[in-house]
Formats: sequence, structure tokens, C-alpha cells
Amino acid sequence: MDWQVTGPDVDDAEQLASVHVQAWREAYGELLPERFYDDSARSGRLLMWSRLLAQEDAGDRVRVARHEGRLVGFALRGRAVRHGDHPPAREEQLYALYVLAPWYGRGVAHALLEQCLSGRPAQLWVAKDNARARRFYEKNGFTSDGTEQADHELDGLVEVRMVR
Repeated sequence: MDWQVTGPDVDDAEQLASVHVQAWREAYGELLPERFYDDSARSGRLLMWSRLLAQEDAGDRVRVARHEGRLVGFALRGRAVRHGDHPPAREEQLYALYVLAPWYGRGVAHALLEQCLSGRPAQLWVAKDNARARRFYEKNGFTSDGTEQADHELDGLVEVRMVR
């Protein structure tokens, strides 16, 4: 194994923002407009990660995968909240799990998920048309509960809720 999963460092915000935007481009490609991957998107992610890493519980909620000191993926969990018109189905939610494409199929995503949730019941929202991600979550015990929503913050991208 030439990578490791750890908690984040406070100075990881810049790398997290870059990985976040690049992983979105690789995962969603044509599903979202270019503005979700541009410099403005990266600046927004940098602000988000800087704020999140400054929180006292960041080390508990965030896991990062590193290869030779560089981030190649991350996972973020927290308390589940209402998503649009839908109240939470579980107490805990996986808010993000992204790995850069060269690291697909190498166990990085599975390790991030396990360290983040440790097999506990949780929910997540995933793009309905992201078949690769849905198969990954199904292999890890998640199933669609039939709840769908067009996310207006994502230009109407349809998401499905998965639970375990």
C-alpha cells in the first residue's frame, strides 16, 4: 500500500480544495456546468475547507488519503440534516467521499469510508447518474431508499439518498 489514511492537518485546506474540484470534474464531468470546476469553484472550496478545518471536531469528521505527502482523496461525515424537503433517515451522514481518478480501484475510497464511518448506519446523497459511485456504495452496504431530489444548488442535478 503506497498511501495512508489519516486525519487532516490545519494546513491541508489548499490541497483539499484542489482535490475536491478535480475529483468533482472526474466524477461528474458533463453532469455539471464548467463553473463547478473553475477558479471560482476552487476559491469557494478553499474557504469551505479553511473554515471546516478550523473547527474543533474536524479531526473526527474528516479523513484524508495521502501518497508521498500529497492528498489523493478525502471523506467528510457529520450529523445528518434535512436535505430540501426530506428529513434525515439516519443520525449520521457521509457528506463527501472523493478520490482522484488515478487512485480508483486501489482501496483508497473503501479505507476512507471505513475510517470515516467504521461500519455505522448512515445516509448519503449521490448523483443518480453516477453509476460508479452508486455501485461502490452498494458494495459497502448502502441501498437506495427511494428518495430522490433535484438539487437546485447543483443546477437541478438529481440525487438519490442511500442508507445503511
